[in-house]
Amino acid sequence: MPDDPWKVHLIRSPRRTQTYSARLVGDVLEVRVPAGLGLDRERQIIDQLVAKLRARVARSQRLGDADLMKRAQGLNLRYFDGKLRINSVRFVTNQHSRFGSCTSGTADIRLSDRLIRMPLWVQDYVLVHELAHLAEPNHSPRFWEMVHRYKLAERAIGYLMASGMNEGIEAPD
Repeated sequence: MPDDPWKVHLIRSPRRTQTYSARLVGDVLEVRVPAGLGLDRERQIIDQLVAKLRARVARSQRLGDADLMKRAQGLNLRYFDGKLRINSVRFVTNQHSRFGSCTSGTADIRLSDRLIRMPLWVQDYVLVHELAHLAEPNHSPRFWEMVHRYKLAERAIGYLMASGMNEGIEAPD
């Protein structure tokens, strides 16, 4: 569909026989298919995968600032006993080298709009990461202990790295 912001890069793999997959790398949708597929079947697969991605993005885009604040407050309750003061949480378009930022003095959290294409559990990881900065403004061992209360932290870090969007990912020493 012309409205989609993604370019499709088709990779025909001689190792695949029946399966196909896709992953978003920046603004490019990499689609891997078996090498012997016909053009019509390739087009069907691409259309199906683009539709799935479009639906996932639409779901995420329905989340407004109020929804993000609600999720952040829920994560605050669950992982920080509700002790953190959060002033605002919103998606922004000007963060290209990091996934989120936290201004601890004003308790404002900003998430890169690139996260909109990510699953909610990855977005939640970034929220927990930024919330932890409200309690610990650096990346000390105490900070990472707080972040890793979120059970999917390692998985989310891996997901962000595998998605090709790993710039700005910090991991504990």
